[in-house]
Amino acid sequence: MPKLPPATLRRKSSLPIWADIGWRVLAVLGLLALAVGVHWIERDGLKDTHDGSVSFLDILYFTSISVTTTGYGDIVPVSTSARMFDAFVVTPIRIFVVLLFLGTAYNFVLKRSWDKWRMAAIQKNLSGHIVVAGFGNTGSETVDELMARGTPAGRIVVIDLDEDNLARARECGCIILHADATRDQVLKDVKIENAEALIVTAGRDDTSILITLTARHLAPALPISVTVRNEDNEVPARAAGANTVVNPVSFAGLLLASSCSGSHVADYLMDLASFHGRVVLAERSAAPDEIGKPLSSISTGFGMRIYRAGGFHDRKSPEAAKLQAGDTIVEIVSD
Repeated sequence: MPKLPPATLRRKSSLPIWADIGWRVLAVLGLLALAVGVHWIERDGLKDTHDGSVSFLDILYFTSISVTTTGYGDIVPVSTSARMFDAFVVTPIRIFVVLLFLGTAYNFVLKRSWDKWRMAAIQKNLSGHIVVAGFGNTGSETVDELMARGTPAGRIVVIDLDEDNLARARECGCIILHADATRDQVLKDVKIENAEALIVTAGRDDTSILITLTARHLAPALPISVTVRNEDNEVPARAAGANTVVNPVSFAGLLLASSCSGSHVADYLMDLASFHGRVVLAERSAAPDEIGKPLSSISTGFGMRIYRAGGFHDRKSPEAAKLQAGDTIVEIVSD
């Protein structure tokens, strides 16, 4: 899969379209009212070449023409104050109004069309990617570890509702989506059915379980890993469809307890867990030339466990005495 450039998939603004357009219209009307008021006060400084009299309708006409164009010359400022007002107030108002309407056209026509085209282009290439739902402390550490293990940032899609988190994810080069990952349409937008894996680090157990449940019914075969803070929620997370459930609190407790019996045990466990460690836990399928041999004889690392038919067997188990096709090997590999 080619590496995708950093991009933001945006959903519609939370501000209603009528409100967004409304404040722009009010801003223009307010500026026009200001110009009309001053021109009316300074009407003696204006000259009407048609009948010589400047009425309120003439003021409305002159102001609207002056703000939207450079004028037709039928009504002109003749006093110094009127000319200064037109030069230093009306002209900036004219520029501001033009920019305001250009901005409106950009936001509601050009930008929306561009965003839709860009989103479709990115979605077209989304396949074999990793979706990370939640980019808090755990999510950002996960992305860092994924990239350290060789996953290109352009293959990682981050979903979050926090703009600061998304800004950090985009700086890493990830594709980002500002949305609620518990919704079906959001996961469909990131092509969850084509993803390699989903990592859920929402920060709340109930939200993480709901995301897992939503993703599972959209992608029945998708590998899903989820973090939960409460040990009681590990079973519901698995029931929702998670393949792997990680409890950071339990893991931290394991490290702390291990450090009491020996300061090096915790260091070794951290080495095993991190890609940057001197020893690494790795998972792979049994190679053809290993079939029929015991787990203890593999040469790529120190075989710890095999997974077969939905269960696992340690290296001293009778089942580990003869590897079979389809076995998954978990081994310790030296750096």
